Amino acid sequence: PLSVLRVAEALARQGPPLLSIHPFRSLKVGLVLTESAGRKERAPEGTVEAMRERVQRLCGHLLPPERCRHEVPALADALGRLRRAGAQLLLIAGASAPVDRRDVAPAAIVRAGGAITHFGMPVDPGALLCLGRIDDVPAVVLPGCAHSSGPNGIDWVLRRLFAGLPVRPEDLMRMGVGGLLKDTDARPLPRERATDLPAPGPAPRRPSKVAALVLAAGRSRRMAPLNKLLVPDDRGVPMVARVVDNVLDSRARPVVVVTGHDRERVEAILAGRPLLFAHAEDYAVGLSASLKAGLAALPPDVEGVVVCLGDMPLVTGAMIDRLIAAFNPAEGRAIVLPTFRGKQGNPMLWSTEFLPEMMRITGDVGARHLVGQHADRVAEVEMADDAVLRDFDTAETLKTAPGFAGIR
Repeated sequence: PLSVLRVAEALARQGPPLLSIHPFRSLKVGLVLTESAGRKERAPEGTVEAMRERVQRLCGHLLPPERCRHEVPALADALGRLRRAGAQLLLIAGASAPVDRRDVAPAAIVRAGGAITHFGMPVDPGALLCLGRIDDVPAVVLPGCAHSSGPNGIDWVLRRLFAGLPVRPEDLMRMGVGGLLKDTDARPLPRERATDLPAPGPAPRRPSKVAALVLAAGRSRRMAPLNKLLVPDDRGVPMVARVVDNVLDSRARPVVVVTGHDRERVEAILAGRPLLFAHAEDYAVGLSASLKAGLAALPPDVEGVVVCLGDMPLVTGAMIDRLIAAFNPAEGRAIVLPTFRGKQGNPMLWSTEFLPEMMRITGDVGARHLVGQHADRVAEVEMADDAVLRDFDTAETLKTAPGFAGIR
């Protein structure tokens, strides 16, 4: 229906544009070709023509190429000459492809006053590309396949550089989607002649250190004059104690409880448990104040944090452990959400890389809006029941919670 379409349009406007167009800029490009004594070189004219063709397709101009020995001092000097000639982009076609950051070409960039920003890319051919920068001039150590005019990873990188777009490590790693390109004649072992090898066993992964925050600072305005967190269940256990005990049943450590309203009573109820407390002096501002107080109390060695709400007593430690098991920022699972029948719930597990953004949140809101901004880093874990969707912030809803039937 039309109403659903309008809601979808409104949601789409809240995020970044789905498509943007950036024109190629005319750049002066410097190319260095290195030579090794006693080594049979590729035909340099072919390399120059392949790179000239690439540069011209992108509206650029290739400066007269430099040639030097495949040695750090000579290559650094050649890069300096090209910079003085006005090069806005530096390309290095080495006598051999680089194998790591300490190889000749990357080391020459550093010697010339630059730095290496990333080595390697998940694109084949093109995996041995090395990206650096000398002041504001990008410097690219070309993979061996760049000597050919066939499509390879350098083409993807050059397009972004000519369009004025950043080429950060995360941009290169995202190129792994669709990064298996057409085979080239330069490949020593063509793909059609390759045979499958037995898959290696999974490498052991060190468990991530994940902490937990329990947000228990609110004023419980919808249940006033009662504080919902202090309401006992049928066994006499206050809601906040049930929530905290469930969190303590998980692998998350340490567990930080954020207090605000009724601070003394909350801390007294939770006394004797292995907890850290963080008090939100400005808790009346809203949820963001509680969140930031808790994040500020986290130890520096924590890699992730599960943000738990104090009014969700049905979330179990086992559910939290499932989120922790799915958490792996290196594989793109830096934000982990529980779902039930496709609907996202709480608690949410965040990599600490997002802490700077979370600390800038203001008002009575949490961090959920950041999920849309980092959709490529989100993983969802489907749960067997709706506990992750059920919070209890009124007397009427609390009466429906298992174990709270006696609420009046």
